[in-house]
Amino acid sequence: MAGVSLRTLRHYDEIGLLRPSLRRASGYRYYGKAEVLRLQQILFYKELGLPLAEVHSVLDAPDFDLIIALESHKAALEARQHRTTILLETLGKTLLYLKKKQNTMKSEDLYKGFGRETVEVYEAEAKERWGAEIVEASKNRLITAGKEQWGAVQAEADALNRALANAMTTHDVEDEYVQNLVKQHFEMTENFYTVTPEIYRGLASLYVDDLRFTAYYEKYRMGLAAYLSRAMQVYCDHHFVPAA
Repeated sequence: MAGVSLRTLRHYDEIGLLRPSLRRASGYRYYGKAEVLRLQQILFYKELGLPLAEVHSVLDAPDFDLIIALESHKAALEARQHRTTILLETLGKTLLYLKKKQNTMKSEDLYKGFGRETVEVYEAEAKERWGAEIVEASKNRLITAGKEQWGAVQAEADALNRALANAMTTHDVEDEYVQNLVKQHFEMTENFYTVTPEIYRGLASLYVDDLRFTAYYEKYRMGLAAYLSRAMQVYCDHHFVPAA
């Protein structure tokens, strides 16, 4: 049904990635509903380019949530579908031009759908949400920051996300330890732009409303996006005076 070869199923069994629910003395393997759903997850993660070792780690994580995983897959595949649609349009226009069925072709139309397109979509959304001034300020900070400084920020973000992921199992979002981590997150965000209370609350909402952002945090631990979002709202409640 899944188009997976017997050899692949045997390999998955050997490495512990997908074990059958029952083995007969004859050597036949039997797979139940849970195994069928797990195989679907394996195929989704493989489609998204995740190595088998990482797929194994994700699926066996204690906090793995099938619904959240499916929502993340949906968001990632929708983003890929959008980009593929643009690339097909670019290919079609180029073919028409080369076959002389279209007299002119703009230079920028040659490259729609390649990398920069995604950046432009994000940039347009950011301008609509936060305003062009903030987006331009953010871009200028990134441009002026050296490679070494940018690498340090990325390393800090990774360490912070891992600390938050570990805190999920032992700390409530109101705990002082978690709030200190959120303070670091707030200060780190200011590497990109000046963060107002409205922007920070909006960012907290974005982490759970936009599945692209949710998927980024789910790579560290399932449910991290919602956990961080709640912690950020608590931070805002405690550190920012509400507008009159």
